[in-house]
Amino acid sequence: MTPRRAFALPIAVAAFATLVGCAEVQPWERGRLARPDMALRPNPAQRALREHVYMSREAALGGATAAGGGCGCY
Repeated sequence: MTPRRAFALPIAVAAFATLVGCAEVQPWERGRLARPDMALRPNPAQRALREHVYMSREAALGGATAAGGGCGCY
């Protein structure tokens, strides 16, 4: 296999996989997709807790305004 073909094959596979995932949503299907349980992060309280724990353990300033001490305690 030539180096050019070895490079083009993964690019073609990735492009095909991306295009296969595209679909047109019909108007009567949009109500089903707009439900709260279909959200990427359906529970805001759980998201806030996970962000707090991450910031406290990593001593990193994430998307919020304050960071913890980084000791790993809750």
